[in-house]
Amino acid sequence: QLQLVESGGGLVQPGGSLRLSCAASGFTLDDYAIGWFRQAPGKEREGISCISSSGANTRYADSVKGRFTISRDNAKNTVYLQMNSLKPEDTAVYYCAAGGRFHPLFRLCVVQREYDYWGQGTQVTVSS
Repeated sequence: QLQLVESGGGLVQPGGSLRLSCAASGFTLDDYAIGWFRQAPGKEREGISCISSSGANTRYADSVKGRFTISRDNAKNTVYLQMNSLKPEDTAVYYCAAGGRFHPLFRLCVVQREYDYWGQGTQVTVSS
């Protein structure tokens, strides 16, 4: 069974940090570009970061640039999203997804229909 599973979400105070993990089973992630997406209550799901299959290239939404870092460990078949300086507006369900290819333009790197496999999401709540 091909599956992506996110973990690492939770409740954190503003200014705090979390690291999300996205682990694959049933297939190897190193063939795929990976995107992280999030959906806040009442809003559409949006792309926030993407990484190429090798990990050499990354892109970020302006809203998270400088605070979030995407990385991958293909040996562990896992991708990470390190989130620092969290804000209440970062509260959302976070999803990872695996797709066929990376695109150097951020807006084209997070086209959701380009992604084949999706995780079930993990909740991140930023609140004091």
